[in-house]
Order: sequence, then structure tokens, then C-alpha cells
Amino acid sequence: MTGPAKPRRRGPGRPRQDEAEEGPGTQERIRLAAREVFAERGYDKTSVRGIAKVAGVDPALVHHYFGSKEDLFAAAIEVSMEPALVVPAILGEGPDGIGERLARYFLGIWENPVTRAPLLAVLRSALTHEAAAKVLRGLVLRKVLERVAADLKVPDPTFRAELAASHMIGIAIVRYVVQVEPLASADPEAIVTLVAPTLQRYLTEE
Repeated sequence: MTGPAKPRRRGPGRPRQDEAEEGPGTQERIRLAAREVFAERGYDKTSVRGIAKVAGVDPALVHHYFGSKEDLFAAAIEVSMEPALVVPAILGEGPDGIGERLARYFLGIWENPVTRAPLLAVLRSALTHEAAAKVLRGLVLRKVLERVAADLKVPDPTFRAELAASHMIGIAIVRYVVQVEPLASADPEAIVTLVAPTLQRYLTEE
């Protein structure tokens, strides 16, 4: 007489059937938990297990949906930047005023406390961890600025995108990380007014 069948063992990173059926809602919960944990602890001190605990899921499920810690980091930060929505909005009205729209978008996500915290985590981590720096390059440069510059069909779009990125990341470091006055407490509109013409020149002038 045979006993009850033993449950099938899951392979590495494979969720239980009931977990897998939770689908996109579970993925979003993990992404939001990751954003919270990375913002609080930084890249180096964050673990997949810690994120899984906050999200209320098995760590294997995190690996199943997002792969590596680096991939999860990128997904968590992308929640704040929303490049798929932002790029069309920046490009939508053509080259005129694109510098202002880009400056306003960039300062907007930094001025929002919800999106600022994870971006501070990625910026601080990028200064000391190559994995975090890679995420920052991928999101700010390749997913936003290179797409913007390429659509404008100007010479050397990648170089121009890098110049724009260096300008905005420099402002972020001085204003939000190092907090040097008077830039740290300056009115965002004043910053947009002064920065927009430079971004416009980088992205549109022949």
C-alpha cells in the first residue's frame, strides 16, 4: 500500500503555484517594498530576503519575478522615474521648450518626498557601488535622455545626453545629497529658469 504522494519540490527561484497565480499585483507589491527598503537601507545593506519579508512573499518569488538584486534595484527605482510615461511627455511638443520640460520633470521627481528617497539611495550608492551606478546610467541616460536626444535627430545624441545627465545629476548631488546653500534651499522654479536654457542647448543646437 502506497502512502500519499509527496509534493513536488520547486526548483530555485520557482514560486509555488498559488504564489505564481497572484500575478502582476504581487510584482507591484514587491517593487514597492523594494523601493521602500532600498531607500531606507541603501544598496549595500539591502537583501532580497529583507525585501521579501516586507512584501510578505517567499524570497524565491522575488528571484522568480525580478532575477538578481541589481535587476530588482532597477525595477524599484523605475517606479519613481516612470521613463515610459515621461519620454513621450518631454518630446510631445517638439524641440521648443524641451529643456524646460526636462528640467521640470527632473526637479519634480526630486522634490516629491515619495520619489526622492529611493533616488537618494541610488545616487549615494552609485558613488561607491558599480551595480548601483549601472542602474543610474541605465535609467537616467539610456531610458530617458538618450531616447529624448535620439528623437530630436541632432548630431552626437549620446554625447549630448551625457552632458545633460551630468548637469542634472550634479545638481542633485549638490542640492539633495551634499545640501550646499543657497542651492539646497533655492526655489525649484528659479532652478528651472536657469538650467532649462543649458539643457535646451545641449539637446537641440547644431
